[in-house]
Amino acid sequence: MDDQPTLVTGGTGFVGIACVIALLADGARVRVTVRDLGRTDDLRRLVGLGGGDPDAVEVVAADLLDDAGWDAAVDGVGHVLHVASPFPVRQPRHDAELIAPARDGALRVLRAARDAGVRRVVQTSSFAAIGYGRAHPGRPYTESDWTDPDGRGVSAYVRSKTLAERAAWDFVEREGAGLELATVNPVGVFGPAIGTDLSSSLELLRQLLSGGYPMVPRGTVSAVDVRDVADLHVRAMRHPDAAGERFLAVSGDAFEYIELARLLRDELGERARRAPTRVIPDWLVRAGAPFSRELRSMATELGRRHDASHEKATRMLGWVPRPREEAVLASARSLVDLGLVPR
Repeated sequence: MDDQPTLVTGGTGFVGIACVIALLADGARVRVTVRDLGRTDDLRRLVGLGGGDPDAVEVVAADLLDDAGWDAAVDGVGHVLHVASPFPVRQPRHDAELIAPARDGALRVLRAARDAGVRRVVQTSSFAAIGYGRAHPGRPYTESDWTDPDGRGVSAYVRSKTLAERAAWDFVEREGAGLELATVNPVGVFGPAIGTDLSSSLELLRQLLSGGYPMVPRGTVSAVDVRDVADLHVRAMRHPDAAGERFLAVSGDAFEYIELARLLRDELGERARRAPTRVIPDWLVRAGAPFSRELRSMATELGRRHDASHEKATRMLGWVPRPREEAVLASARSLVDLGLVPR
C-alpha cells in the first residue's frame, strides 16, 4: 500500500465524503482540503457517521479561487482526487459564478500537483461534460462523447464542467510534465445521505417527496450510487491503465421523471404520497421558458433521453455499480430517517 497520503479536495461534499470513507477503507492515508478550517469538526463528524475513523483524516485549508494553501496541501502527496466543484440547486445569475471556480480551480490543483511530483490526479467531472449541446447520438452516451459548451440551452453548470475538464486535459497534454490524469464522469449521484447539506440530486428527491413538484416535465434523470462513484475514483487512482482515460459512472438506463416519482410512491408508501402523478404539458414548459432559466433548460431537454453506458469502467477497472433503484431508494430512505421529509 502507498505510504504517501492521498489528497481529496472538497472533502465536505456528498461525493467528497464518500471518497474519503472509501480511501480509508482501502487503507490509504487521507488529507482533505476545506475552504474554511472552521468546518473541520463537521468533516470529522461526517466521516464518523459514514463509518470511517475521524482521527485518521488530516485537514488543510485551500480555496479553488486562491493560490494560497495549495503547495502545502499537495506536499508529499502521491495521488489527488480533485472532487471540489460548485453544483448549485438553482441556476446562478451569471455563468462566471460557476465557470471560474471549476476551470481555474482545476488548473490550480493540477499545477500544484505537477510541481509537487504527484503521480496521478483523478478529477471528478460529470455526465454534464458528455451529453449536452449536441444532437442526440441515437445510442447510449459513452466517454467518446463531449458536450458542446456553446450549444443551445446549455446551462452554466454544464458549461462549467465541460470547460473544466477540457482545460484539465489540455493542461496535462501541454504542461503536465509526466503528471497522469483520469476523470470520473457521474450522472445524477444518489445513495444514502450522511448529513443535512444536500446535493442537487438529493434535493430533487426531497422536493419530490415533499410535494415541491406537483407535476414533472417530460424528461429523464440517470442515477448512480455515491458509494459506487467513490469506488470508481479509487479504482481510477490505483489501476495502471486508467491514466489518460475518462470513466462514466452510471447505473442502468435513465429514469423518466414520472417513473422516478412512481418508484418512490410504490416503495415508500405513505411517506411518498406527495410525489407527483402528472406530467407538465410540453406547451406549458415552453410557454414559461422565456421567463425562467430552469424552464428554459427543461424546454431544451423535453423528450430527450440521457442513457449512458458504464461498459468501459466495467471492462477496464472491474467496476460494477448497484442497481439504479437501490441508489435512489437509499437516498429517499435516508432523507426520511434524517427528518428531511415532512410527516
